[in-house]
Amino acid sequence: MQGVTENDSDSTAERPRFRPCPWQPLESAYDVELWIEEHNRSLQENIRPNESGYGVCFTLAEGGDIFMQTSADGAVVLDVTADAEWVAPLISAATRTEAPGTSLWILPDDKLIQLIFGLSSLVASTTLVVGHRFGAKRRSIGVGR
Repeated sequence: MQGVTENDSDSTAERPRFRPCPWQPLESAYDVELWIEEHNRSLQENIRPNESGYGVCFTLAEGGDIFMQTSADGAVVLDVTADAEWVAPLISAATRTEAPGTSLWILPDDKLIQLIFGLSSLVASTTLVVGHRFGAKRRSIGVGR
């Protein structure tokens, strides 16, 4: 389960609200489905109604981060940091989709299990995130999906 600090109201401490959780590699589609259910439950329990930009950050063992959220319309949105661009061929292979040419990936929801399963052996930890601006820079300069 994703960690939340005990004293969320301690705003003077500037401590992160969510802490990284070590990743346990997933060995089957069933394991992935269980992880998705647990992640969704963590989000429902820990994200406040007025918060946006929430999802999960996968920190990769070999470097870089992938921020993931699912949208109301069922899309899986990935924001891949520059130091994680090396993983793009794996994302394409696991989801059988073309790389978008930007760091923002928009995948149909039926690719989620393949994506998580494909990334599983590369992940070092996960952290719940709030306030991440998924693709905001690209949208503000007019780059589309």
